[in-house]
Amino acid sequence: MIIGVPKEIKEDEYRVSMTPAGVTELIADGHTVLVEETAGEGSGITDDDYARTGAKILSCKEVFEQADMIIKVKEPLPEEFPRLRENQILYTYLHLAPAPELTQGLLDRKVAGIAYETVQMEDGSLPLLVPMSEVAGRMSVHEGAKYLERENGGRGILLGGVPGVDPGHIVIIGGGIVGMNAAKMAIGTSARVTLLDIDLERLRFIDDIFNGRVKTIMSNKLNLCEYTAMADLVIGAVLLTGARSPKLITRDMLKSMRTGSVVVDVGIDQGGILETSRPTTHSDPIFEVEGVIHYCVANMPGAVARTSTYALTNATLPYARELAHKGFKTALVESRPLRHGLNVYKGHVTHPVVAEALGMEYVPFEKLLD
Repeated sequence: MIIGVPKEIKEDEYRVSMTPAGVTELIADGHTVLVEETAGEGSGITDDDYARTGAKILSCKEVFEQADMIIKVKEPLPEEFPRLRENQILYTYLHLAPAPELTQGLLDRKVAGIAYETVQMEDGSLPLLVPMSEVAGRMSVHEGAKYLERENGGRGILLGGVPGVDPGHIVIIGGGIVGMNAAKMAIGTSARVTLLDIDLERLRFIDDIFNGRVKTIMSNKLNLCEYTAMADLVIGAVLLTGARSPKLITRDMLKSMRTGSVVVDVGIDQGGILETSRPTTHSDPIFEVEGVIHYCVANMPGAVARTSTYALTNATLPYARELAHKGFKTALVESRPLRHGLNVYKGHVTHPVVAEALGMEYVPFEKLLD
């Protein structure tokens, strides 16, 4: 198979979808790897690094024209739609539920779109979302702390406090991978940390793991109102696989929050948990509503591109090798996780949750086999 690695063109996106180690593995498997010029520069990987492992360094146009499978980090932007070909495999983060225009663009091009975020194991885990959720969860505390500083518009709070002064209060909504990693970092600041989740067993697990250093609270509307009102920093860490994020924090709830408090809405790729959230970028990361600072950067891990690139590709490469070795159809027939990952194929939406979120018809992959 011919595998293409284009340069990411999303604003402030510095990750790349393959490292030289990945190129080495795929070429050893007998495949050809095409890498766009300067694709890895943002992650500290040069064209020479790729060339030494056997990759062909080409223009963007040549990569898209020649590749059987395009491996990216972020979803294609509208200017990339015309470069995609019918039946070309697109393997990347897609986040289609809140993106009807992107979905229609992929349907029109009739690509086979496999979304990292919906590749799902039998136990419900999401192996290709985990590494970036770990990064984003850890970053969320750093970013929140930055915008709590008075010069950045915040309350002027040092999360850890000092002797004789109360520490800040971090409230984490969601106890999954993002929430757990946010809690790890939050504890390290010596702030007070409260985590809310709807799963009582998960709360028990978190209480045990952190030995009581994280206060666990059942998530419901009353508790959300109470704890967000007390928070200096709120971290939104809720994900529903393939679906739009539930709107858990309303504009009215913001009115009861402290002026200059900060919300980091990590799940903004899926729409975010605030009624007032909208995607932002690293170069323009925040906005204010009702006196509350919103940080809604849609590609948070892109800011720590080298760490994120290596963490992501450690997880994505095995599935790329499987797709390349077996071919698209055989790989999906034999792999349930990859079938969960397929979001669009032959002009149809092939993931039930994505179809429901978009109000489109769901067509199972099996019905589209020749």
